Amino acid sequence: MKKLLLLFLCLPFIAWSQNSDSVWIVNNYTKKEVYIPMRDGIKLFTSVYIPKDNTEKHPILITRTPYSCAPYGPTEFKAFWSNHYKEYLKEHYIMVIQDVRGRWMSEGKFVDVRPFNQNKKTNADTDEASDTYDTIDWLIKNAANNNGNAGVFGISYPGFYSTMAALSKHPALKAVSPQAPVTDWFMGDDFHHNGAFFFMDAFAFYSSFGKPRPHPTTIGPTGFEYPTKDNYDFYLKMGPVQNFSKRLGDSISFWQEVVSHPNYDAWWQSRNTRNFVNNILPSTNTMVVGGLFDAEDCFGAWNLYKAIEKKASNNNKLVIGPWFHGQWARGPGSNLGNVQFGSNTSDWYASHIEIPYFNYYLKGKGSVNDIKEANIFFSGENNWKQFDQWPPAAVQTKNLFFENDNGLSWNPPAAKTGYSEYISDPAKPVPYTEDVHFHRTREYMTDDQRFAARRPDVLVFQTPVLQNDVTLAGPLVADLLVSITGTDADFVVKLIDVFPDIFQYNSEDKYIMNGYEMLVRGEIMRGRFRNSFERPEAFTPNKPTQVKFTLPDVAHTFQKGHKIMVQVQSSWFPLVDRNPQKFVDIYHAKESDFQKATIRLYHNSAQSSKIILPVLKN
Repeated sequence: MKKLLLLFLCLPFIAWSQNSDSVWIVNNYTKKEVYIPMRDGIKLFTSVYIPKDNTEKHPILITRTPYSCAPYGPTEFKAFWSNHYKEYLKEHYIMVIQDVRGRWMSEGKFVDVRPFNQNKKTNADTDEASDTYDTIDWLIKNAANNNGNAGVFGISYPGFYSTMAALSKHPALKAVSPQAPVTDWFMGDDFHHNGAFFFMDAFAFYSSFGKPRPHPTTIGPTGFEYPTKDNYDFYLKMGPVQNFSKRLGDSISFWQEVVSHPNYDAWWQSRNTRNFVNNILPSTNTMVVGGLFDAEDCFGAWNLYKAIEKKASNNNKLVIGPWFHGQWARGPGSNLGNVQFGSNTSDWYASHIEIPYFNYYLKGKGSVNDIKEANIFFSGENNWKQFDQWPPAAVQTKNLFFENDNGLSWNPPAAKTGYSEYISDPAKPVPYTEDVHFHRTREYMTDDQRFAARRPDVLVFQTPVLQNDVTLAGPLVADLLVSITGTDADFVVKLIDVFPDIFQYNSEDKYIMNGYEMLVRGEIMRGRFRNSFERPEAFTPNKPTQVKFTLPDVAHTFQKGHKIMVQVQSSWFPLVDRNPQKFVDIYHAKESDFQKATIRLYHNSAQSSKIILPVLKN
């Protein structure tokens, strides 16, 4: 009687925690946990979800991850029903999730962004590509009722492992989708942008993820105990990077490696996956996916796609939506922060692109004719556009020049003299967002920039009200003529869409949108790398110097009635570590190395600073 009463009391919870998809998946799938042997004898823990359906043979879809293939246990199912992955199970895919070498329940030693080994000669010569090859080979030979076709996909770090899979050259591998892929941690993803250290993300991540795992386990590492939840206050009071290194100690090996390699040397270049994509077989189809507003990996998707286009000869596609990191697999994609996109873009992507893509190449079902070479969502106008190449052939670069009156003009400045200047003070760095936060936000990628425009250490330039739409499609280039009173400095350039003074999406807006200054794209350049990322150079104080760098691609329409704004500053805190503004090893700089600097940006007929825009012709 007590058992019946207990069951009755639990029924509402059971009904809430399950849905028709979860019940169907559990009833129609069997989970097996296996150790798959690699060529060097190391065994990798792998969860294999096998359809009970035996009326046809099924394709294999694999994700390799350092973040755990939990839940562990043959009766514990991953929540595939929580996003569009449930559709793969309804299509009776064999779903495989694997703990990569040295993580969680797998054997071996973990190596962060383990370099691709182009010269494998013995079974002891392994990398993530060979581990993928061995995994696919074992599954093809041992997974019951498979059809001989395998695909790999994954988001973020699993996106890196997807790229490595594409290099494996296994003949059964038909389709790979690196999504928000870790691609180059020095040039643009996660922990560095143009050599500038994104230390808030790096410290938050590696203070837990980087802890050594002495043996296979299902229990994750503990995180860092922060003394305050005001991240600006915490990172400023902690001081220079070397203080963070001391706090972490010697146990976080990758952090120690990072601070030992301040320049783009061979150690970093061996971890740039773009260097090796020429190894992709023509028969391996790739589809690179990313988010326009991905705070972690905005660089990776655009630039991996371009590298594959340049170096490989396979069928390669690009998909970019208006998403934060992985939003296409966890959320409707209808907005980011205050900015609205007008539709459920994640559902559209899943039903029109990703699922048809894998169904075609792994099951021979349907068509991919509607998936073009480049499938890109344009913010501002809130429309998907498709192109035969990226950037589109119809793009024309146009210079937008800074002017003496804080204006932006399509014409070069006529004045013979002119500059703007500000004092950059490392003791009072420009914040990356207006509010107080504990964790780094993802919404900052579209945040209102009015708070920054009000600071004296941020330069602001803008066009008159636009009389016609201006659509950008491709990478931006900042071409600055500057001088500094120190010997080093950072330069942050932000492209901003200024909304009309009378604007609202609807009466339910929770934020005042009239005059909103939407960040379309922001990027930083560590000035010492202006001529070479391998060989940094000091500035000569007060000497006008060119600092030219590329920002990640944009796909955005500045609509008629809006204005284009550009902001220039020299700190972006605590996203990026502070530059001492003195040419020293920043990773080992002392507090006494940090100094104020006067920064000048020149905008006259002889020294014309500008931003170069990829304008899409109508």
